[in-house]
Amino acid sequence: QVQLVESGGGLVQPGGSLRLSCAASGVSVSVSPMGWYRQAPGKRRELVAAFTSAGSTSYNGSVKGRFTIHRDNAKNTVYLQMNSLKPEDTAVYYCKAFFRADYWGQGTQVTVSS
Repeated sequence: QVQLVESGGGLVQPGGSLRLSCAASGVSVSVSPMGWYRQAPGKRRELVAAFTSAGSTSYNGSVKGRFTIHRDNAKNTVYLQMNSLKPEDTAVYYCKAFFRADYWGQGTQVTVSS
């Protein structure tokens, strides 16, 4: 059974930083495609950053240079380091894994506001 548990969201001022964590079980983050998505109110869910099946990384153009996806294989956890946060980054952030099917975490709220 695949389970993904996100943590690390919260309220931060513009220009601040947060690190999101996605602890996985039932799937190996070292071999399965993993990614972070977000959904703002009234908008569609969109890709933020991901490890592809080829092992490379992919980023939404709006976060390039500010966000970094990385993983700790020993902890079976994927992280999203978010720097220089902007109000438009406010959304619920979801972790996704692909292992024969798509699996999603429950989401963690990120609010960027002064």
